[in-house]
Amino acid sequence: MDNQGAAGGSSEASNLVALHEVRRQRHPQTVTFHRTELGRILNIYSFMVAANEWRDYAIDHLADRAVFSVYKRSSEAPLFQIVKEPKRASRQGAWSVLNAAGVTLKRGHDLERVLSVFDKPLKLVKG
Repeated sequence: MDNQGAAGGSSEASNLVALHEVRRQRHPQTVTFHRTELGRILNIYSFMVAANEWRDYAIDHLADRAVFSVYKRSSEAPLFQIVKEPKRASRQGAWSVLNAAGVTLKRGHDLERVLSVFDKPLKLVKG
């Protein structure tokens, strides 16, 4: 039996490790929506739910992008995906809206402009 015990410590036990570094290695940083961004997306979502066009959503936070997917029925593929990709921010813009086929409907630097793809055209109502 060795006499070092708990107080003496061994060379393995004396290594200090920064906990935040270990966590970063185990769980790499993910891209997330900021509170104001998510608020704007959910505002449009609520209008579309009220119009009975959308019924469900999913949020995915991945290593390279964050995705807000919109569904008509939860058992189907998403109707639209609102994607935030920070690595594209300097070139094409971090924001994009994709349809069910994966075609980019709108891409840009400003979330408001990208979400304008969901704006309803005004109709003339005769009284």
